[in-house]
Amino acid sequence: MPDLREGSAGRAARRRGTQVPRQRTEGSSGGRPPGREGARRRVRQSLFATIANDQPLTGDSGKKSTAATATASPRAVDPSRIAVKIENGTGTGVPRASELATTLTGKGFSSGTTTANAPGTTPTTTLTYGAGQKPQAQAVATALGLPSSHLKQGGTDGLTLVIGSDWPSGTTYPSGNGGTSSPAPADTHAAVTNAHAETADQSKSCAQVSPYKTVQFNGVNMTPAQAYAAATGQPDSDR
Repeated sequence: MPDLREGSAGRAARRRGTQVPRQRTEGSSGGRPPGREGARRRVRQSLFATIANDQPLTGDSGKKSTAATATASPRAVDPSRIAVKIENGTGTGVPRASELATTLTGKGFSSGTTTANAPGTTPTTTLTYGAGQKPQAQAVATALGLPSSHLKQGGTDGLTLVIGSDWPSGTTYPSGNGGTSSPAPADTHAAVTNAHAETADQSKSCAQVSPYKTVQFNGVNMTPAQAYAAATGQPDSDR
Protein backbone atom coordinates (compact mmCIF):
# COMPACT_ATOMS: atom_id res chain seq x y z
CA MET A 1 0.00 0.00 0.00
CA PRO A 2 1.53 3.37 -0.98
CA ASP A 3 2.58 5.82 1.75
CA LEU A 4 -0.25 8.34 1.93
CA ARG A 5 2.13 10.88 3.55
CA GLU A 6 4.28 10.97 0.46
CA GLY A 7 3.35 13.82 -1.86
CA SER A 8 2.54 13.57 -5.50
CA ALA A 9 6.00 14.86 -6.40
CA GLY A 10 7.55 11.98 -4.48
CA ARG A 11 5.36 9.37 -6.14
CA ALA A 12 6.08 10.80 -9.55
CA ALA A 13 9.82 10.80 -8.86
CA ARG A 14 9.70 7.20 -7.80
CA ARG A 15 7.97 6.27 -10.99
CA ARG A 16 10.73 8.03 -12.94
CA GLY A 17 13.43 6.25 -10.90
CA THR A 18 14.86 9.43 -9.38
CA GLN A 19 15.53 10.19 -5.71
CA VAL A 20 14.01 13.10 -3.91
CA PRO A 21 16.50 14.75 -1.50
CA ARG A 22 15.43 14.72 2.09
CA GLN A 23 14.57 18.04 3.63
CA ARG A 24 16.36 18.90 6.86
CA THR A 25 14.17 19.66 9.74
CA GLU A 26 14.84 22.58 12.08
CA GLY A 27 17.70 21.87 14.44
CA SER A 28 19.20 19.19 12.21
CA SER A 29 23.03 19.20 11.91
CA GLY A 30 23.30 17.17 8.77
CA GLY A 31 24.09 13.87 10.43
CA ARG A 32 26.19 15.34 13.29
CA PRO A 33 25.14 14.55 16.84
CA PRO A 34 22.71 17.18 18.21
CA GLY A 35 24.34 19.94 20.27
CA ARG A 36 27.91 19.49 18.98
CA GLU A 37 27.78 22.57 16.75
CA GLY A 38 26.52 24.67 19.64
CA ALA A 39 29.31 23.43 21.89
CA ARG A 40 31.92 24.34 19.31
CA ARG A 41 30.41 27.78 18.95
CA ARG A 42 30.60 28.35 22.70
CA VAL A 43 34.28 27.26 22.73
CA ARG A 44 35.10 29.72 19.95
CA GLN A 45 33.30 32.54 21.75
CA SER A 46 35.16 31.78 24.99
CA LEU A 47 38.49 31.74 23.16
CA PHE A 48 37.84 35.08 21.49
CA ALA A 49 36.74 36.62 24.80
CA THR A 50 39.93 35.39 26.52
CA ILE A 51 42.12 36.96 23.84
CA ALA A 52 40.12 40.20 23.85
CA ASN A 53 40.52 40.52 27.63
CA ASP A 54 44.30 39.94 27.37
CA GLN A 55 44.14 36.83 29.54
CA PRO A 56 46.54 33.87 29.30
CA LEU A 57 45.32 30.76 27.48
CA THR A 58 46.88 28.39 30.04
CA GLY A 59 44.23 28.95 32.68
CA ASP A 60 46.35 31.32 34.78
CA SER A 61 44.63 34.39 36.12
CA GLY A 62 47.06 36.68 34.34
CA LYS A 63 47.77 38.65 37.51
CA LYS A 64 51.34 39.47 38.40
CA SER A 65 52.81 37.59 41.32
CA THR A 66 52.70 39.66 44.48
CA ALA A 67 55.84 37.95 45.77
CA ALA A 68 57.72 38.70 42.57
CA THR A 69 56.72 42.35 42.78
CA ALA A 70 57.71 42.62 46.42
CA THR A 71 61.15 41.10 45.80
CA ALA A 72 61.97 43.15 42.74
CA SER A 73 65.65 44.00 42.62
CA PRO A 74 66.57 47.55 43.63
CA ARG A 75 67.49 50.10 40.98
CA ALA A 76 71.05 49.59 39.81
CA VAL A 77 73.47 52.51 40.04
CA ASP A 78 76.73 53.17 38.21
CA PRO A 79 79.59 53.51 40.75
CA SER A 80 81.67 55.53 38.30
CA ARG A 81 79.07 58.31 38.52
CA ILE A 82 79.10 58.42 42.34
CA ALA A 83 81.44 60.97 43.93
CA VAL A 84 81.76 61.19 47.70
CA LYS A 85 83.05 63.94 49.94
CA ILE A 86 85.00 62.17 52.69
CA GLU A 87 85.85 63.97 55.91
CA ASN A 88 88.19 62.71 58.62
CA GLY A 89 86.56 63.14 62.00
CA THR A 90 88.61 60.58 63.92
CA GLY A 91 90.67 63.24 65.66
CA THR A 92 93.91 61.43 64.83
CA GLY A 93 96.74 62.32 62.53
CA VAL A 94 96.09 59.30 60.33
CA PRO A 95 94.92 60.32 56.80
CA ARG A 96 91.74 58.29 57.04
CA ALA A 97 89.86 60.28 54.39
CA SER A 98 92.56 59.61 51.81
CA GLU A 99 92.64 55.91 52.67
CA LEU A 100 88.92 55.46 52.11
CA ALA A 101 88.96 57.65 49.00
CA THR A 102 91.59 55.36 47.50
CA THR A 103 89.48 52.34 48.43
CA LEU A 104 86.37 53.72 46.74
CA THR A 105 88.11 54.80 43.53
CA GLY A 106 89.82 51.42 43.45
CA LYS A 107 86.37 49.81 43.46
CA GLY A 108 85.22 51.87 40.49
CA PHE A 109 83.70 54.91 42.16
CA SER A 110 84.15 58.37 40.69
CA SER A 111 87.59 59.96 40.69
CA GLY A 112 85.78 63.16 41.69
CA THR A 113 85.72 61.88 45.27
CA THR A 114 87.28 64.51 47.55
CA THR A 115 88.84 64.47 51.02
CA ALA A 116 88.93 66.95 53.90
CA ASN A 117 89.12 67.20 57.68
CA ALA A 118 85.87 67.36 59.61
CA PRO A 119 85.27 70.49 61.73
CA GLY A 120 85.81 68.41 64.84
CA THR A 121 86.06 64.93 66.27
CA THR A 122 82.99 62.81 65.52
CA PRO A 123 82.23 59.73 67.63
CA THR A 124 80.10 57.95 65.03
CA THR A 125 80.69 57.46 61.31
CA THR A 126 77.82 58.76 59.16
CA LEU A 127 77.04 58.81 55.45
CA THR A 128 74.68 61.65 54.53
CA TYR A 129 72.91 61.76 51.15
CA GLY A 130 70.65 64.20 49.33
CA ALA A 131 67.06 63.74 48.25
CA GLY A 132 66.66 60.82 45.83
CA GLN A 133 70.25 59.65 46.36
CA LYS A 134 69.66 56.77 48.76
CA PRO A 135 70.57 54.09 46.14
CA GLN A 136 73.94 55.81 45.62
CA ALA A 137 74.52 55.97 49.38
CA GLN A 138 73.65 52.29 49.72
CA ALA A 139 76.18 51.42 47.03
CA VAL A 140 78.92 53.30 48.92
CA ALA A 141 77.90 51.70 52.23
CA THR A 142 78.03 48.23 50.68
CA ALA A 143 81.50 48.86 49.29
CA LEU A 144 82.77 49.91 52.73
CA GLY A 145 80.77 47.47 54.87
CA LEU A 146 78.98 50.34 56.56
CA PRO A 147 75.65 49.35 58.21
CA SER A 148 72.48 51.01 56.94
CA SER A 149 71.91 52.52 60.40
CA HIS A 150 74.77 54.94 59.66
CA LEU A 151 72.99 56.37 56.60
CA LYS A 152 70.80 59.44 56.86
CA GLN A 153 69.22 61.91 54.47
CA GLY A 154 70.43 65.48 54.63
CA GLY A 155 69.21 68.78 53.30
CA THR A 156 71.87 69.26 50.64
CA ASP A 157 72.70 67.45 47.45
CA GLY A 158 75.54 64.95 47.24
CA LEU A 159 77.08 62.29 49.46
CA THR A 160 79.23 63.13 52.51
CA LEU A 161 81.01 60.46 54.52
CA VAL A 162 82.27 61.62 57.93
CA ILE A 163 84.64 59.07 59.44
CA GLY A 164 84.17 58.94 63.20
CA SER A 165 86.38 57.74 65.98
CA ASP A 166 84.52 54.42 65.84
CA TRP A 167 86.47 53.66 62.64
CA PRO A 168 90.11 54.49 63.41
CA SER A 169 91.71 52.13 60.91
CA GLY A 170 91.02 49.76 58.06
CA THR A 171 89.08 50.19 54.82
CA THR A 172 86.08 48.12 55.94
CA TYR A 173 83.89 49.24 58.83
CA PRO A 174 84.75 47.11 61.90
CA SER A 175 82.34 44.23 62.37
CA GLY A 176 82.48 44.71 66.14
CA ASN A 177 80.79 48.09 65.68
CA GLY A 178 77.87 46.68 63.74
CA GLY A 179 79.48 46.21 60.34
CA THR A 180 77.87 43.48 58.29
CA SER A 181 80.46 42.94 55.59
CA SER A 182 83.55 40.84 56.03
CA PRO A 183 86.95 42.42 55.35
CA ALA A 184 88.03 42.49 51.76
CA PRO A 185 90.13 39.45 50.84
CA ALA A 186 93.84 39.99 50.54
CA ASP A 187 95.30 40.31 47.06
CA THR A 188 97.41 37.15 47.12
CA HIS A 189 98.69 37.71 43.60
CA ALA A 190 100.12 41.09 44.55
CA ALA A 191 101.48 39.70 47.78
CA VAL A 192 103.67 37.10 46.06
CA THR A 193 104.73 39.28 43.11
CA ASN A 194 108.54 39.42 42.88
CA ALA A 195 108.79 37.02 45.81
CA HIS A 196 111.61 34.45 45.91
CA ALA A 197 111.51 31.18 47.81
CA GLU A 198 114.54 30.82 50.06
CA THR A 199 115.63 28.44 52.77
CA ALA A 200 118.04 29.01 55.64
CA ASP A 201 120.91 27.28 53.89
CA GLN A 202 120.42 29.26 50.67
CA SER A 203 120.53 32.76 52.06
CA LYS A 204 122.65 34.58 54.61
CA SER A 205 119.99 37.27 55.14
CA CYS A 206 116.37 37.34 56.17
CA ALA A 207 113.68 37.23 53.49
CA GLN A 208 111.92 40.50 52.76
CA VAL A 209 108.56 41.02 54.43
CA SER A 210 105.56 41.70 52.19
CA PRO A 211 104.53 45.38 52.07
CA TYR A 212 100.89 44.46 51.44
CA LYS A 213 98.09 44.02 53.98
CA THR A 214 98.06 40.26 53.94
CA VAL A 215 97.39 39.64 57.65
CA GLN A 216 94.65 40.65 60.05
CA PHE A 217 95.01 41.76 63.67
CA ASN A 218 91.97 42.49 65.85
CA GLY A 219 89.76 42.53 62.76
CA VAL A 220 91.91 45.09 60.89
CA ASN A 221 93.88 44.35 57.71
CA MET A 222 97.58 45.14 58.16
CA THR A 223 100.96 44.47 56.65
CA PRO A 224 103.08 41.88 58.49
CA ALA A 225 105.30 44.68 59.85
CA GLN A 226 102.29 46.63 61.15
CA ALA A 227 100.84 43.51 62.76
CA TYR A 228 104.20 42.76 64.42
CA ALA A 229 104.40 46.29 65.81
CA ALA A 230 100.82 46.17 67.08
CA ALA A 231 101.19 42.79 68.78
CA THR A 232 103.34 44.08 71.60
CA GLY A 233 101.96 41.53 74.04
CA GLN A 234 102.93 38.53 71.91
CA PRO A 235 106.39 36.98 72.53
CA ASP A 236 108.74 36.41 69.61
CA SER A 237 109.20 32.86 68.45
CA ASP A 238 112.74 31.59 67.83
CA ARG A 239 111.74 27.98 67.17
